Amino acid sequence: MSRLRADDLTLAYDKRVVASELGVTIPDGSFTVIVGPNACGKSTLLKAFARVLKPSRGAVYLDGEVIASYRSKEVARRLGLLPQTSIAPSGITVGDLVARGRYPHQGLLRQWSVDDEKVVNEVMARTGVAELAGRLVDELSGGQRQRVWLAMVLAQRTSLLLLDEPTTFLDIAHQVEVLDLCAELHERDGYTLVAVLHDLNQACRYASHMIALRPGGVVAAEGHPIDIVTADLVEDVFGLRCRVVDDPETGTPLIVPLARTSARVST
Repeated sequence: MSRLRADDLTLAYDKRVVASELGVTIPDGSFTVIVGPNACGKSTLLKAFARVLKPSRGAVYLDGEVIASYRSKEVARRLGLLPQTSIAPSGITVGDLVARGRYPHQGLLRQWSVDDEKVVNEVMARTGVAELAGRLVDELSGGQRQRVWLAMVLAQRTSLLLLDEPTTFLDIAHQVEVLDLCAELHERDGYTLVAVLHDLNQACRYASHMIALRPGGVVAAEGHPIDIVTADLVEDVFGLRCRVVDDPETGTPLIVPLARTSARVST
């Protein structure tokens, strides 16, 4: 049984329904990427998976139990969430922010420990931010800040991570840097990752499992990108006419939008 799944979900903000009768299962040990056009329910689904948004109908199951039955700290011990927009408290250092990831493991009878210190040092080294420990988060570049937030989530010590548009506002080099790190966490360390990405080519390159959503939260296709991504699917889901060719670096699908005739360079 998969650790994380959603059955018959209806997701709404007030009376505006974003998705209805949505069923999704996240394969254990996968790097699952959710793609689709704007406002189709990608981030909304991720919020439901993290128990940030309560479904109007249906349920999310985590480790065989309805996620709503867990206390908040127990959810945080079982899955980590990197939200789309993360705001650090003013004047906080990198080390102090990453240390906040240990909060779910602490309580009245268990305060900061040597083990907590060890975990924080390990995840900062793993994400390449150890040398930034004493720096203020406000002083960092976008790529550095994103790695610090990822380190904080890793400090929760859960092997199930939800990432909502982790490359937003990053330039192309930092996008690849963050996604390469995510791929290493999946391939080398065995993490199950669920990410929302806007860039379809990046999704095809990094995903081991893809979920393509139409507007209304309708699953158009799911599976490995090599098996499901075709020109017909891209046009159906995104309304984009294109060619799908092999990525020369990875062999994964590469989407090339069709050009206007006047934009083509004559040879």
